[in-house]
Amino acid sequence: MVRKSRGFTLVELLVVIAIIGVLVAMLLPAVQAAREAARRSSCANNLKQLGIAMHNYHDIHKKLPPQVSASGCCWGTWQVRILPFIEQQAAFDLYRNLGGTDPTGPRYGAAPNTTNVTTKRFEMLTCPSDQPQAPLSGITSHNYAVNVGNTNAYGSQATLNGITHGGAPFGLRSGRWVWGLADILDGTSNTLMVGEVLQGRGSDLRGFTWWGDASGFSTYLPPNATAPDVVYTPGYCNNQPQLNLPCTGTPTTTNPSMYASRSRHPGGVQVTLCDASVRFVANTIDINVWRASSTSEGREASQLP
Repeated sequence: MVRKSRGFTLVELLVVIAIIGVLVAMLLPAVQAAREAARRSSCANNLKQLGIAMHNYHDIHKKLPPQVSASGCCWGTWQVRILPFIEQQAAFDLYRNLGGTDPTGPRYGAAPNTTNVTTKRFEMLTCPSDQPQAPLSGITSHNYAVNVGNTNAYGSQATLNGITHGGAPFGLRSGRWVWGLADILDGTSNTLMVGEVLQGRGSDLRGFTWWGDASGFSTYLPPNATAPDVVYTPGYCNNQPQLNLPCTGTPTTTNPSMYASRSRHPGGVQVTLCDASVRFVANTIDINVWRASSTSEGREASQLP
């Protein structure tokens, strides 16, 4: 007797497809979590290498690199000075007018600096969890900023709404930009050096670390704050709270220009301490502990958990 072969019925096929769909739906979050874990690990490695680079810079110059040059925002931030210590000596050599002024040469946003350096993306300065941006004339944004303390941008405000600036490794205080590790009286293992920031979207200049304002973060706001960052002008603020990028472009005396530490990692941000160790800081950290971790001479007893 010849038996006829039997194929799948339509109902059976639909059941199999449904089961496959459920399995994919169950596996996709795990795959995404694994990918983010790898990206977070890569980001932590970047921060570790930056911490080592800062120490190597300090060994040679006997001080940390200034957040910005003495002439202000636009003639080279710490990011330029650290290039030779992250295996980018050639880019450093091509940068012109570092620490200068307009009469002595170009800013970061003019040729030949744009041609040779500031339109380039440096992998060690970029967190793979974020989306790369180049908001102004092709000049790149990046993901790491230096600690300027617990008040505003540059750490130049002595008090802010009852918070006293307690010094910072890169903050301006008493007209002083340059600090050495010996000035960190609270201890290098208790004081923030570098933290994550996000690259703004569109014309937003957050993460635009070739520019002085965006090259530092403060701890006045908590990690990944729902409160807005404060940019000095509306044109450079693209308010997108749904992307963890809230901002306002109208600074005031009680709400001055400042940038919080932000990241794409679920639950917190990664930071490098002044001893070059890397830590993950949860969004739920006590705000007083977070602010204390940024001060270099606050003499607080609080430490990062």
